[in-house]
Amino acid sequence: MHTIEPFYNWIEIYSASEDPRSPLYEAENDLNHYTHDIYGYYIHPQWDAIGSETLFIKILFADYEEGYVIMEFIGEWNDALHNDIMHLKRNIVDPLVQEGIKHFILVGENVFNFHGSDDSYYEEWFDEVEEGWIAAINFPEFVLREMQHYNLDSYINFGGSLEEIPWRTLDPRRLFLRIDNLIQKRLA
Repeated sequence: MHTIEPFYNWIEIYSASEDPRSPLYEAENDLNHYTHDIYGYYIHPQWDAIGSETLFIKILFADYEEGYVIMEFIGEWNDALHNDIMHLKRNIVDPLVQEGIKHFILVGENVFNFHGSDDSYYEEWFDEVEEGWIAAINFPEFVLREMQHYNLDSYINFGGSLEEIPWRTLDPRRLFLRIDNLIQKRLA
């Protein structure tokens, strides 16, 4: 797992550690030492901790004028044992919502498992972005099935055409506009 790096093609236009409005402002990643692990397996030092033992993120891009953020995840999303959604919600999402973010793009191709629990944090998040949305893209199908089992599709848009987006080939704004267009079609 230590070789799986966060997507870095947008680093020239955005870095959460250099963004004073980001909850990860001034976060330091020591590229010479592996400090974080998931179940004893080290992960690449570019991933940022959110307070969870099993789930790490990278904020790839934030646009406060348009009100969207793109976050990539790695690890096991475990709400049952580690209450990962609480850590994500309180440490990352809440500060971003306070900064005007109302559209959340969650990239989950490196989420290896999901263990659900109570959906109250998801419901709270959904309510707070009433005029926005939460979209999960590129999550493994078995993870999406488990999320659906816990009715998270009531709060997070995922599946279908959202799984077919070649997100790495798009710039952040084009990715946001494509997802927004797909979600608006779902709502119509």
